[in-house]
Amino acid sequence: MISKVLCFGELLLRISPAATEDAEKHPFLLFVGGAEANTATALAAWNIPVKYFTVLPDNFMSRYVLNYLEYKGIYTSSIMFSGNRVGVYYLDRGADLKSSVVYDRDHSAFSELKRGVIDWDKVLRDVSWFNFTAISPALNENVADVCLEGLEAASAKNITISVDLNYRSRLWKYGKQPVEVMPALVEHCDLVMGNIWSANNLLGTNIDEGIHDKGTKKDYLEHARATSLEIMDRFPKCKTVANTFRFDSDKNHLLYYTSLYKDGIQYNSSEFRTQGVVDRSGSGDCFMGGLIYGSYLQHSPQDMVDYATAAAFGKLQEQGDATGQDILTVSGLKTRSESE
Repeated sequence: MISKVLCFGELLLRISPAATEDAEKHPFLLFVGGAEANTATALAAWNIPVKYFTVLPDNFMSRYVLNYLEYKGIYTSSIMFSGNRVGVYYLDRGADLKSSVVYDRDHSAFSELKRGVIDWDKVLRDVSWFNFTAISPALNENVADVCLEGLEAASAKNITISVDLNYRSRLWKYGKQPVEVMPALVEHCDLVMGNIWSANNLLGTNIDEGIHDKGTKKDYLEHARATSLEIMDRFPKCKTVANTFRFDSDKNHLLYYTSLYKDGIQYNSSEFRTQGVVDRSGSGDCFMGGLIYGSYLQHSPQDMVDYATAAAFGKLQEQGDATGQDILTVSGLKTRSESE
């Protein structure tokens, strides 16, 4: 039986305005999105066996979505059919999820999950890696409880667990603060990915409020090291922590680099720079996919972080939520960065 990666989370449909030249005939564009689906799409493109768990209503649109995922090479046998609607979000053209986003995901099929509904033995039967994000437990208390249920089941089977500390301030509206929910979930995680600010918001780790005033790469990377050590001290199961840094200037210049802390050593990526970004959505999901890809194939930590960083940077030049980059494309970006 092939050992698979499981990505667990809500599939979303994204609606964005079309480019100006297309707006008269086709004013809006529709994309299949959702952080975990984006990561699954990347892994499938890189020939990693991956399956996806979400919940979709039992209707013709869901069948089209299923066909799309299978066309991308994702195993869909674990997807449940229930509820009445797929979650939607509206994102302005070229915008970041931190701004110009409207969520329309209340009462979606996934958000109505409750503990005891999922047959975890069946879902995890051929799984060696379980990946989720902090977006799911941000939806409501029931889904947060389902996340914990899944993590407990995966831990009992000694499955490697990773979490992307996606912080969405427009979520977390059900009366619980992230720091009341996320630590119990991260206790089960072997790999934690995010940045120094999301870790502070979701886990309550220390943050240097004056870090931007210092503003040097050395200072940011040293903060990443301190945050990594704090996470690993608080959550002993965690053996790997990754931090990303993405800075935008007023002239649309973008600087991107990352770090990976593992076995007492911090591995830093090369810097990537660009002027002009096609689409900021899904870059972090692609980075997580790169980390899982490298770990699954037992690459060195430096190769892991270099590949993941190149993949995430490459995603910024693709329209839509999920990457279409193959291994050669990502490796080419990685090689070019190393030679500069």
